[in-house]
Amino acid sequence: MIKSQKRGWGSLLLMALSFFTTALQAQPKQADWANLKRYASENKHLAQPTVEKKRVIFMGNSITEGWVKTHPDFFITHRYIGRGISGQTSAQFLVRFREDVINLSPAVVIINAGTNDVAENTGSYHEAVTFGNILSMVELAQAHGIKVILSSVLPAEGFKWNPAITDAMTKIRSLNALLKAYANEHHLPYADYFSALVTSDGKALQPIYTNDSVHPTAEGYTAMERIIQPIIEEQLKP
Repeated sequence: MIKSQKRGWGSLLLMALSFFTTALQAQPKQADWANLKRYASENKHLAQPTVEKKRVIFMGNSITEGWVKTHPDFFITHRYIGRGISGQTSAQFLVRFREDVINLSPAVVIINAGTNDVAENTGSYHEAVTFGNILSMVELAQAHGIKVILSSVLPAEGFKWNPAITDAMTKIRSLNALLKAYANEHHLPYADYFSALVTSDGKALQPIYTNDSVHPTAEGYTAMERIIQPIIEEQLKP
């Protein structure tokens, strides 16, 4: 009787294992949510930085990606590396931070995050969560001896892809205030793009600097370069 029961339980166990195996195989493969593959090939083929050629990485979204495409000479001349991915939020930055920043051994990383968080690209916006994601990237970088430059979120009165967001500037100003205060408290350089690009009435990105109220034009990137370049040079000093 006992042997029979054991055989019965064994059969049930095998059936259960078979069921779960089949179920797992039937599950769709998870998408590359953080788009780790985007720069995988480029990262793999980058030469190791040297003392003479210190590496600087721009971590961001479409604003950073567009910067590389619009002003490639700025990146080529200074040997800067752009790691921007269109549409991404700070949570996705954080997931790929090791592959696209830490593993590349830069001397400096410039973090520009928050626009798509406010636009709710990957869910409801929670300032504390976005701020926390950015701080986690700062702490990860510092743990690996990488200097951090925090940068403000650019002005944006709204987002054409999500017109339901009607208080973008209020949220952006609040997040920028947190970032600036944190940078001051922890003696980090802060690139204030916002103040240089905002309209005189403080309501939007200056029309001369954008075609869609969110992304910079070539003139916008030139203005940003005037802000960030001296900060980078200061951070690269021995």
